[in-house]
Amino acid sequence: MLLKTPGFSLVAIFTLALGIGGNIAAFSIVDGILLRPLPFPESAQLVRVFDDLRSSNAKDVGMSVPQFWDYRDRAGIFQDIAVIWPIPATLTGVERAERIEVLATSANYFAMLGVAPQIGRVFTQRDEVPGFTNAIVLSDGFWRRQFGGDPGAIGKSLRLDGDLYQIIGVMPPGFHHPGKTLETEEDGFLAAGYNALPFPTPPPRSIRMLPGAIARLKPGLSVAQAQARLENFGAALAREYPNEYPPAAGWAPRLVSVQEDLTASVRAELFMLFAAVAFVLLIACVNLANLLLARASGRRREIAVRLALGAGRRCLISQLLTESVLLAFISGVVALVTVLWLKDALLKFAPADLPRLNEVAISPGVLFFAFMISIFTGVLFGLVPALQAANPNQISSFREGSRGSGSSQRQMRVSRGLVASEVALSLVLLIGAGLFLRSFSQLLQVRPGFNPHHVVTAQIWLSYPNDPNQNPYLTVPKRAAFMREVLRRVAALPGVEEASIGGGGSLPLVRARNQFAFAIEGRPADSERVPVAELASVSPGHFHVLEIPILLGRNFSDSDDDKGLPVALVDQTLANRYWPKENPIGKRIRPGPANSTNPWLKIVGVVGDARTDSIESQGVPHIYVPDFQAPAYSSVIYLRTTGDPGTLGDAIRREVVAVDPNVPVYGVRTLDDVVARSVAERRFALQILGFFAGVALLLAAIGIYGVMAYTFSQRTHEIGIRMALGAQPRDILRTAVSEGMTLVAAGLGSGLVGALILTRFLRSMLYAVTPSDPLTFAALSALLAAVALLACFVPALRATRVDPLVALREE
Repeated sequence: MLLKTPGFSLVAIFTLALGIGGNIAAFSIVDGILLRPLPFPESAQLVRVFDDLRSSNAKDVGMSVPQFWDYRDRAGIFQDIAVIWPIPATLTGVERAERIEVLATSANYFAMLGVAPQIGRVFTQRDEVPGFTNAIVLSDGFWRRQFGGDPGAIGKSLRLDGDLYQIIGVMPPGFHHPGKTLETEEDGFLAAGYNALPFPTPPPRSIRMLPGAIARLKPGLSVAQAQARLENFGAALAREYPNEYPPAAGWAPRLVSVQEDLTASVRAELFMLFAAVAFVLLIACVNLANLLLARASGRRREIAVRLALGAGRRCLISQLLTESVLLAFISGVVALVTVLWLKDALLKFAPADLPRLNEVAISPGVLFFAFMISIFTGVLFGLVPALQAANPNQISSFREGSRGSGSSQRQMRVSRGLVASEVALSLVLLIGAGLFLRSFSQLLQVRPGFNPHHVVTAQIWLSYPNDPNQNPYLTVPKRAAFMREVLRRVAALPGVEEASIGGGGSLPLVRARNQFAFAIEGRPADSERVPVAELASVSPGHFHVLEIPILLGRNFSDSDDDKGLPVALVDQTLANRYWPKENPIGKRIRPGPANSTNPWLKIVGVVGDARTDSIESQGVPHIYVPDFQAPAYSSVIYLRTTGDPGTLGDAIRREVVAVDPNVPVYGVRTLDDVVARSVAERRFALQILGFFAGVALLLAAIGIYGVMAYTFSQRTHEIGIRMALGAQPRDILRTAVSEGMTLVAAGLGSGLVGALILTRFLRSMLYAVTPSDPLTFAALSALLAAVALLACFVPALRATRVDPLVALREE
């Protein structure tokens, strides 16, 4: 039957393959990122351990080494727990110093995850020492990049930050640390006990040196149960050490499953993507159901004869559904082959930092989904036409199957109902895409508080050896001298208007933020919530380069160095929050907990707010300190240029190498690129939703056009009689368009109601736009109505050109 109508079959296969293929692609992404367990034994037991300061709404503030030991030895809820500390390191002894990313962890890290190397061995508890072990485990990518995949790399040594580490193992290609990294995939893994150089000894409980930890729960313990027990343990710690955990801070430990922590930021967007392609498949099914209804009109005589010869209605419905399911199955195979062929190309459109992107694959679960969605689709679009075609009224079927009799009223009602539902589904999808477009547009209008245009950034890392005596930049004056010389050289490059330098925490809109609790002089620690701010060191020209205004007081100067009075600038948010009716100039603050021995910083100025955490939110307040007074090992060079920003990378490297050839330059990019990368996930969601909304609009137009064209082709005789009796073409046109637009109006009304209900679930993903934004609803309803009007107008216009004599001979 399918081969007898090749045109119909090809159109149906193409339409269904589009909808099914989109669903297979979306499900493979959702399955690989959200649904499939992490590739570790009993991965549901793996959790991330965070510390929060609830009174300041500050999350993931880090933990101290003694607290980590308490969790390991006294909490009683973990089988294993390991430190998670992604750090940069300088690889020397190669042609050019290179910055690599290393994960500093504990000796039990690999045993806790239950993973093995592809060659060599990994750390075990026997390797634990108070400081860093002298061994390193490499990632597969770094091993192949640096050693060409040579197994003989085992036993060789690497020099990182001046220290030698012996390579003891290489992890398999599929292994990745189940957590966020600094900027790239980890290149190697180091283990330490955090109780000897380069760490303070003995480690103080008051310094939250460790960024966090990963742990495996004891068997039979759920995350919720473990959270309750950990909170009780945390309360006991707070009573035992009240100075380190003051009640005003609202300190509380928090457990999150590793899988949830990895995917929480993209969960909503991916489910929205899946919903969008499901809508497209529904629209495709409605279109195909209409095609089958039209095709059934040519098979009424066949169906009537089968019924007259004794075929049961159930038997006929089964036959027609078998044809539909076969059609859907062929479409599913075409869709699956297409997705397999285009998978790698499609994944390139996704943001590079999308978690678990490398695990997206056509797994057995995806194949099963493809099979089931094909079967379900065949039943979905074939059931209504099958029920209509297998009408037991043989006499009516014989009559309606005769030439020129026109369509049955029942079939036309069903067909028009399907068109109205297609319009409704399309409108819901269009409004969802429109809300995202409006939200993204609003986001792009946000002024981040700094001007990213024509600014180039480059990052540098000063080595930090384990032995302080081997550290050439141990003292502040030496680091400051290096920074001054680098700044002087890059400022003199051709095309550079201004230059500044700052600590790594000064770079906006990147993953790693530098949040610290701080104390305010004259205010007891227990009198209010513990304040928290981002801390960044910057050179005097920083605010001018980024065009951040100085609102009160003065800027930093070259005299604000290690010999000068410790000073700070604060942003407007911090000044308004803690001195709402006072002038903050001259006040003193101190980074660290209340009992910290850090020096007091005198506030000498107030600067404008800059959104460094994300474009959407103002984030926490900021404290800026002079870079020459507290130079960081991780620094960022900022250059405002009049020329092509892309040409400065090599020049910056050349100038830094001239000062110290062992200092790597990396991450050279424009600040516009940094901003664009921060909204990459939103842009990806918008592009995907916009594409499928466009497909939905096209399918809706085709569906409306097809139904109206088929309707008028069946009414040729009627139109001929009307025109023979004096009807004018404009009368026929008006009647035809009004009939079509009545269907569209019903669909628009249903779609608006559906959109009002469903768009509420998008609230958390929208910025400065309400889920019921009237402008979006009105504009997209008008757009769909205009497209529908055009789809009605074309077949209606063709109907007005019918020759009455030809039409009358149709009978």
